[in-house]
Amino acid sequence: MTAAEAFSLAVQLQQSGRLSEAVAAYRQALSLKPDLAEAYNNLGGALSDLGQFEEALAAYHRALTIQPENATVYYNAAVALKTLGKRNEAEAAIRRALALKPDFAEALVNLGAILAEGGRLEEAVTVLKRALVIRPDIAEALNTLGKSLKDLGRIEEALEVLQRAVAVAPDHANAYNTLGNVLLVMGRVEESLRAYRRAVELDGQNATAQSNLIFAMNFDPRFDGAAILREARQWNERQAKPLRHLIRPHDNTREANRRLRVGYMSADFREHVVGWNLLPLLRHHDPGQVEVFCYSSVIQADAMTEQLRAHSRHWRDASALGDEPLAAVVRDDRIDVLIDLSLHSSGNRLRVFAMEPAPVQITYLGYCGTSGIDAMHFRLSDPHLDPPQTDLSCYSEQTIRLPETYWCYAPGGPAPEPSPPPVLGNGHITFGCMNQFAKVSSAALELWCEILKRVRHSRLLVHALAGKHRGSVWEHLDRHGIAADRVEFVGRQSWDRYTGTYHRIDVGLDPLPYNGGITTCDTLWMGVPVVSLSGPTAVGRAGRSILCNLGLSDLVANDPDQYVRLAENLAGDVPKLSELRRTLRDRIKASPLMDAPRFARHVEAAYRQAWRLWCAES
Repeated sequence: MTAAEAFSLAVQLQQSGRLSEAVAAYRQALSLKPDLAEAYNNLGGALSDLGQFEEALAAYHRALTIQPENATVYYNAAVALKTLGKRNEAEAAIRRALALKPDFAEALVNLGAILAEGGRLEEAVTVLKRALVIRPDIAEALNTLGKSLKDLGRIEEALEVLQRAVAVAPDHANAYNTLGNVLLVMGRVEESLRAYRRAVELDGQNATAQSNLIFAMNFDPRFDGAAILREARQWNERQAKPLRHLIRPHDNTREANRRLRVGYMSADFREHVVGWNLLPLLRHHDPGQVEVFCYSSVIQADAMTEQLRAHSRHWRDASALGDEPLAAVVRDDRIDVLIDLSLHSSGNRLRVFAMEPAPVQITYLGYCGTSGIDAMHFRLSDPHLDPPQTDLSCYSEQTIRLPETYWCYAPGGPAPEPSPPPVLGNGHITFGCMNQFAKVSSAALELWCEILKRVRHSRLLVHALAGKHRGSVWEHLDRHGIAADRVEFVGRQSWDRYTGTYHRIDVGLDPLPYNGGITTCDTLWMGVPVVSLSGPTAVGRAGRSILCNLGLSDLVANDPDQYVRLAENLAGDVPKLSELRRTLRDRIKASPLMDAPRFARHVEAAYRQAWRLWCAES
């Protein structure tokens, strides 16, 4: 067989998906003609498709020694480097491809993706727009551009781009998923759910879209815990069960009282509510009880990342690791108790948990819900998030209640002392909600409008990124005959400006059906009392948990009418507002919410309880 014949056969095999045979045929062609650059390039492609990226890179390198000006080979090498997590090398290779071929649209799209993943969003937007000038119909460019614009807070632009993406490519599952993310930020929850469902219909293996769908259901009052569990169990069927063959027996020593190797897994070891809440726990873990490992999928480390790293004896950068390699790392570390800190929120690694790399697996902190997967054994909660009468059948895991609180609060930075209630200076009550706008449901807006009607001349301050979605608030006001100038919006803010905004709020209004968590703690820290409505799901009882831990159960309503009355009565009691403003910070300091050593002991006891149950198994 000649080199040309072997090369032709290899191409046919590769096109028919017979990749291993194609690799052998390419190698045969190259043994006969070692300077066949195209064979090396195609060999790299076949090896990449087999997941053998290091070998693929070697093939691309050989191709470039023969044809050093081949833009396509540089591009292909960049794709392999990006897959391996070698972002800087990938960027260099792709820029070399573009230097050789400036109108290489696909290279521009991938460069945009590399820049976006690295947090260089403005650069990514510029590059992706260049790609779309060359080829306006590249759906992946539109998808990445839409995501980048969303992350920059340019929500209206993001929406327009993603609507164009699904129009250009109506079968592009990832574009529908990103569209769902934008709609959720805008508070258009029902539309976001439709977008996520469409993404799952188009690609049943899209674990991210299906997780986003489950997470978004928590924001919609139409869904109770049982409905959310049903969807989570579907995730288990589609995403987790196919990985069962990768589960291996655990040989961890079954000693009930020995020091435990505890692993925390998250993409949120950063300036994020998970990072802020986890830091006090890591600081106060008893090293005699637990040895801490952190598996971080953070793309861009920040100051919080470094603080968390300092309190983890073993830090593993998992950002470039696939699910199966990451599960192998956990097994090699002989982790006893592995903690998921995401559930179905963004960046989760639930597929790793599906492989059961640790004998005890617990979900905590991402949000208080259920994973739905068989391999997640326990979930942490507290007596207020899941009161004794709660039907725990809406969770696939066994529930372990921490004795007091689910949260351990630490402010996100230095904060000014609480000011006197602003009503004393401006003559009217200002209600406020600084939670993400996705939590501002129509049900919440209806109750807030009723409160504004009852409290004459009152104002409402709402956090929402700039965009037409703010109009949903004005629409509700108009339907209730309330003037539009009684509501004001604030957008994305620095910590200093954010805490300063609380000087303008008299009474905090907890959203529903998904209450605030750390945001509620921030509100209280700044001396602003919060009125909360206890809901039918655990995320709808976060306000109850926080307020009860402060001895403020009188601010928790059990039905919508009581919620409105509590807000109205509190607004009319300026002496009480003044007293709360003066005492709330000291109250929260003295509460279980900020007793980090005590909290750490409670969490360690929960881990020990779960561990002993495993040790007792035959």
